[in-house]
Amino acid sequence: MIYIIDHNDSFTHNVVHQFENFDDVMCDNHNEINENKLKKTNVIVFSPGPGAPKDYPRSSNIYKRFKGKKKMIGICLGFQQILHCEKGKIIQQKKIYHGYQSKIKVTSENSLFTKNSKFKVGRYHSLKLKEPFAAKNFEITMRCDISNVAMAIENNKEKIYGFQFHPESFLTENGNLLIKKILSA
Repeated sequence: MIYIIDHNDSFTHNVVHQFENFDDVMCDNHNEINENKLKKTNVIVFSPGPGAPKDYPRSSNIYKRFKGKKKMIGICLGFQQILHCEKGKIIQQKKIYHGYQSKIKVTSENSLFTKNSKFKVGRYHSLKLKEPFAAKNFEITMRCDISNVAMAIENNKEKIYGFQFHPESFLTENGNLLIKKILSA
């Protein structure tokens, strides 16, 4: 069972539809978390959303409570939420990417995905991770092919994954494959 935490984003229902291809999905607003559902789930997904990770303290609390206990996936704001909880600094980018397609590259041998693979992905964000970034068991595994901005993180030991881009977007090639591979890991 997959529990999606909605951060008030219009893309959340697209995320729900994508994940329904793989398992039963429950979705609640970040201010209306159902503790019973949360405890029963195998996977927690932090959805995209407006604002910054600091605007969602309940999501940060959920991440900290279940880190290492349940598989977790962050998408866009959810990616930033994970990084924020791991002491990463999230900053404004010079260029805003809303409805923008970029080519990204897998940069790590430790990724679930083949190193040097390239994907076209849909981006909808104005914030990014400030580097350098270091957190135990985390690795930046995908980067924008042009700007080198972090586009994905993986912590295969504690089963935590994140995408700065939107795998559910029509602008993302192979979005379902990306999610399927993480859910199968």
